[in-house]
Amino acid sequence: MASGEPKAKKLKLTKEEKTQSPTKKTPAKLSPNALFGMGNPLLDISAVVDKDLLDKYRLKPNDQILAEDKHKPLFEELVKTFEVEYHAGGATQNSIKIAQWMIQEPHLVGTFFGCIGKDEFGKTLKLKAEEAHIDARYYEQEEEPTGSCAALITGDDRSLVANLAAANCYKKDKHLDLEENWKLVEKAKVFYIAGFFLTVSLESILKVAKHASENNKLFCLNLSAPFICEFFKENLQQVMPYVDVLFGNETEAATFAKQQDFETEDIKEIAEKTRDLKKENAKRQRIVVFTQGKDRTVMAQSDEVKTFPVLKIDPKDIVDTNGAGDAFVGGFLSQLVQEKSLEQCVEAGHYSANVIIRRTGCTFPEKPDFN
Repeated sequence: MASGEPKAKKLKLTKEEKTQSPTKKTPAKLSPNALFGMGNPLLDISAVVDKDLLDKYRLKPNDQILAEDKHKPLFEELVKTFEVEYHAGGATQNSIKIAQWMIQEPHLVGTFFGCIGKDEFGKTLKLKAEEAHIDARYYEQEEEPTGSCAALITGDDRSLVANLAAANCYKKDKHLDLEENWKLVEKAKVFYIAGFFLTVSLESILKVAKHASENNKLFCLNLSAPFICEFFKENLQQVMPYVDVLFGNETEAATFAKQQDFETEDIKEIAEKTRDLKKENAKRQRIVVFTQGKDRTVMAQSDEVKTFPVLKIDPKDIVDTNGAGDAFVGGFLSQLVQEKSLEQCVEAGHYSANVIIRRTGCTFPEKPDFN
């Protein structure tokens, strides 16, 4: 997705901001649990592999799929044959972590709901969430182990194979509906859910989406993968009227357009037509943001379509594009929750993605260099 040198132009401070003490740099309106995410928590198992492994399991070099029975041996083979790294992952959780990293203070701005197993991988995820300063409230069950995702890196490409396991066991009535958890939903003003969760708990997404719409809050969704647009079209159709901000990349946008019978392959036109789809909360017109790797990011808003150049990067500095899309969204959300301009949201998204692709997995340095 987005890429470039991890530098951002300094914004001019107002007179009031210049006189504030360092402890008051964070806007007072930014409070804990202001940003809410719900999705599939996964432990990423990342490794640089050869094309033979992809061919063996009939995988594409740049794709995201759900593991089938034929892919189950892949995870064991990956650990035995290649040098692997473990990272706390899952699309939505990654984006919430990145947003919190960009925000820094206060801690726990980001809330995350998802299902894990009562096992070592689950303990690792809880520890990683705590280290990332996000308020992760997992639904823990014993029927399935904590989910994992094989990230197979070949050159600049990555093929993701997700074994949802416990992530697929999220239950609205056993977690989201609980009073103490729903109170966290009510505290949030911006919501983000990756399309992958459409395969898990549509009823949970709809409950949160309707809450956002009825209370004039921002509900954001990601197309996430072509198979979501194609095979979970009906679920996506039910949620789309509540979507205030829609994210996706050029491949997902093309698949979505085909499924919607837009009869165009022009990404700007797809963004416009998506923006104009039926919407429940008429107070907010939908914003559509499509990234295109190293090419310009497209954003449809109001009655116009804008494009934004990504920051340049030397190909030799690219370590791992896995997580770049999640990072873009996280950077975008970090500014959106602070009510910054959409232009600054995109700029922050480009910056975050740029930082992440220089590192292995969806990891980041201690502090961002973005102002």
